[in-house]
Amino acid sequence: MLLLAACAGPAGEPRSTPSGEPSSAPAGDPSGRQPTARPPRATEPGESATTQPVVLAMHATRAPLAVPEGAARRVLDGRVRSWAALGAADRPLRVVAVAGTPVADGVDTVANPATAVRQVHRDRDLIAVLPAGAVGPNVQAVDVAGVDPLRRPAAYPLTMVADTASGPVLTLSVVGDIMLGRRVGEIAAEAGDPSLPLRPTQNRLAAADITVGNLENTLSDAGAPTQGNDSFAAPPQVRAGLRSAGLDVIGLANNHLGDFGDRALVDTVRLLRQGGFATFGAGATPQVARRPAVVERDGVRFGFVGFNAIGETPEVAPGQPGADSVSMPPRTGPLDRAELDAFLERVRRLDGRVDVVVVMPHWGTQYTNVPEPVQRRVADRLVRAGADLVVGGHPHWVQGAEIVRGDLVVHSLGNFVFDMDFMRETQEGVLLELTYWGARLKAADFVPYRMDRRFAPRVLSFADGRSILQRMWETSGPAWRSGG
Repeated sequence: MLLLAACAGPAGEPRSTPSGEPSSAPAGDPSGRQPTARPPRATEPGESATTQPVVLAMHATRAPLAVPEGAARRVLDGRVRSWAALGAADRPLRVVAVAGTPVADGVDTVANPATAVRQVHRDRDLIAVLPAGAVGPNVQAVDVAGVDPLRRPAAYPLTMVADTASGPVLTLSVVGDIMLGRRVGEIAAEAGDPSLPLRPTQNRLAAADITVGNLENTLSDAGAPTQGNDSFAAPPQVRAGLRSAGLDVIGLANNHLGDFGDRALVDTVRLLRQGGFATFGAGATPQVARRPAVVERDGVRFGFVGFNAIGETPEVAPGQPGADSVSMPPRTGPLDRAELDAFLERVRRLDGRVDVVVVMPHWGTQYTNVPEPVQRRVADRLVRAGADLVVGGHPHWVQGAEIVRGDLVVHSLGNFVFDMDFMRETQEGVLLELTYWGARLKAADFVPYRMDRRFAPRVLSFADGRSILQRMWETSGPAWRSGG
């Protein structure tokens, strides 16, 4: 049996805001998870290239769980038989461990992590004891002694021998569709604060190393509206709110960037870039629209690309400003294989330049949690071409998540900020908070929220947001499917 090693280290430090002041979030966040925080980059006390956390992994749909170190050690010793001993509902608890992890004789073991993870997917009352190196986004790690083993591995108290170190711990937050015009903008203007709808979540988002979202409005109304009352423009002043909310990268491949014509589209891209944002997916020329946004953190390069499959915004072409586009059902006809192949080639080229490729398609059917079958086919092609993460938008509802060839695909996060208050589902969504070890995705936290009367999203507790998560789980892959 391997011996457990104790290690301790300081908590992570939040990323600074543009003003240079550190971002901070209130304690006791109702989601049950503290906002992601950027860990310090210097070697922490106890950190070693030859140890890694021993993770207690549970089903991805269980409520976040934090246990004292003593309780975690009793799990490893095989002395915990009920979830009630860990502070959860009183149900029988079974433990299975990967061979080689430091558990007591008598704890059931399996030969490899994949077998243990499959058992977790089938049984919500199971805890799998895994080396952290084998953990991925399709299970959920238990916090021990107030420490997340994947976000703060150097401070985690339960460790075992490892072949390699974790590498830099990086966090990426992805939000759904952001629309700051129409009634959202009117309410913000009345309050004298164009950043109003982003205030409740700005500290949480700013704590991530990188935050990305899809902006569904122009920052100019220089032309005539092209979609009537569904033409969305916001004042350039909203850039301050986007910046204070931690947005680093903004996707523009959507069906509303063309709402006020070519000049407004080009002005919007220019204003965003002048505001310090990396943009992708649209521009004055094909070269600009198809240029990926590349952001480097601690030597790890993240590349972002996206396409619009909904129409309305013109397809970019020589002499025609617009969005990078791929025609596909249900809005723009049958799947245009030539357009898809050209986009896939751009993904392959990007994969050769960066460590993590993120693709953000604007696709699907509105007002449903069911992805179109073509979304799954295209997602598979994207992953095979080199995409490490696919996160879609446009349906205005949350849609399912799945693991495709080992990589995470989320079909829709829902609206993040939007004035669609004619149904509950369009006012709800999830934040996607991702934890990377270098280029390896280790954890995916889906954090539910609901917009208030001012269309500002407010994070919910797991219990209060369970119906939102359930809507996503209904059309998700096996890791999330049994969440009842």
